[in-house]
Amino acid sequence: MTSTVTDKAAIFRQLHQRPGVFVMPNPWDAGSAKLLAGLGFEALATSSAASAMALGRSDYQMTREDALAHARAIVQATELPVSADLENGFGHAPEVVAQTIRLAAETGLAGGSIEDASQQPGSPIYDLGQAVERVAAAVEAARSLGRPFTLTARAENFLNGRADLDDTIRRLQAYEAAGADVLFAPGLPSLEAVKAVCSALKNPVSFMVGIPGKSFSVAELEAAGVKRISLATSLYRAAMNGLKAAAEEIRRDGTFGYLTKR
Repeated sequence: MTSTVTDKAAIFRQLHQRPGVFVMPNPWDAGSAKLLAGLGFEALATSSAASAMALGRSDYQMTREDALAHARAIVQATELPVSADLENGFGHAPEVVAQTIRLAAETGLAGGSIEDASQQPGSPIYDLGQAVERVAAAVEAARSLGRPFTLTARAENFLNGRADLDDTIRRLQAYEAAGADVLFAPGLPSLEAVKAVCSALKNPVSFMVGIPGKSFSVAELEAAGVKRISLATSLYRAAMNGLKAAAEEIRRDGTFGYLTKR
């Protein structure tokens, strides 16, 4: 049976409401999306960095049109709900962020994330007032769609050299108050920090696995209060490492031992 966009959006919302944690891996193209769906995962998400690297670019070098076209290909590849990494909404103004949400919904996405990183040298994080206005605009756009769209608000301090847990929690609480459905602070340094974030919020918390030394098991994250786990670029990097090792063997040894490895 083919699920409608509304069906998939409702399923995605329900995943955040049921007991326990779920893992939401990040494919980088339609083929990897099909593979992950076949393994039994219940939802998928794009990664801005993995999507860009799959196109031979660096993170934050995709236009909004590029990112949404890439997301659409993944949405169309499986019956699973898909959430998109929408970076900072592809613009500073709240109205640009709102338009990004509306366009994202048109691709069939079940949700998306908006971050508070400005990508501006010297001022990498939006001030709190502007950040909240941007989240509020995204929430208003999402709620005007006539079907569920799970909006995630991201506090990017720890990925931008600002290891301030108190400010990160303060930001997440403000985004929650502005209506964000899910809260996310990538790069949290410890399980204690994860627990502090989860205990300070009422809405579901997402956690990003992918940073060595700052990635924890599913069981540990569930015990800390996490609802959703994403994998960022880690699967893409694992796949590329396998490709590199196989190609190096061919160049170095002239053998094809990788054919017998799983």
